[in-house]
Amino acid sequence: MSLASPYDALLFLSFGGPEGPDDVVPFLENVTRGRGIPRERLVEVGAHYFEFGGVSPINVQCRALIAALEQDFAAHGLADLPIYWGNRNWEPYLADTVARLAADGVRRVLVFVTSAYSSYSGCRQYREDLAAAVRTVGGAAEGMLFDKIRAYYDHPGFVGPNTEAALRALDTLDPAVRDGAELVFVTHSLPLSLAEASDYVAQHEKVARLVAEGVAEATGVVDRPRALVYCSRSGPPTQPWLEPDVSDHLRERRTAGAQAVVVIPIGFVSDHMEVIYDLDTEAARTAAKVGLAFARAATVGVDPAFVAAIRDLVLERAARESGELVVPMVVGALPPKPDVCAAGCCSNPRGNKPALCGRD
Repeated sequence: MSLASPYDALLFLSFGGPEGPDDVVPFLENVTRGRGIPRERLVEVGAHYFEFGGVSPINVQCRALIAALEQDFAAHGLADLPIYWGNRNWEPYLADTVARLAADGVRRVLVFVTSAYSSYSGCRQYREDLAAAVRTVGGAAEGMLFDKIRAYYDHPGFVGPNTEAALRALDTLDPAVRDGAELVFVTHSLPLSLAEASDYVAQHEKVARLVAEGVAEATGVVDRPRALVYCSRSGPPTQPWLEPDVSDHLRERRTAGAQAVVVIPIGFVSDHMEVIYDLDTEAARTAAKVGLAFARAATVGVDPAFVAAIRDLVLERAARESGELVVPMVVGALPPKPDVCAAGCCSNPRGNKPALCGRD
């Protein structure tokens, strides 16, 4: 029997991003569909992408992670679990991938989402889009079963690479300011209404604490300051979002006498546009302007420990579904966690829609 039984395939589900200048506005139209945002405004928003040739790094990094997973699976007895890739907002579109799954005769699918945390945009919206894709395809797709891998923010294979990346970034700072450098943990901001409907903030705070503890153990600096901050706020100014913004925080810390920071993008599994623009461009520029030494830690990307963690999560869910009493753990023992999203979890502010992989 396959180690992945009862699953026939893994669906690698991500956000998507433009791969050339002509893609930028159509991509943003997909992202904002139904919100009535004028095309002229989307062109303005797309300026960040145009600074990088109209290309988001996310698709390249998804391809790299899928290739790493395929190699890892082949080396660890999961070569018979094919990986299908689908995006919410750009090619390969999720509906097209669901159609491929149906045409290939796949009956039961395990879903990995490139978001480690719980929130509407990081979990339920993917589940809603998956349900919509199944309805669009129809036919055999409506007979398939989908299960989503649980939130994996605190898995050792995610926390460990973030810790190692923070340590490498620290090492790039001048020794004169290294021991006093603040750890600035960054994630995508959300409207407060969405944050309060999930464990988004608490989950990030836990990762920040675990990484900070790992850094303290490795460096011997136990009283290093740390903060959780946010980037990529959008929406009207009257709508309250999670704060502080990363650049505002850097200015405040410099005014308070801080000399150096290490910025750690724990909210992202790879270098999204929010990382290469909001951090590498805007936050780095702010730090330079105020005279604050700045280092940015790498995202987990294709770190072997993270790749192994995804395999671990696949085996964990397969074991539970097949009724095995012993759950294979590759990276490290974890307490049991629910695999199915609870009813009302990460609610849609515009009214919940049908969603797969949950109780509602």
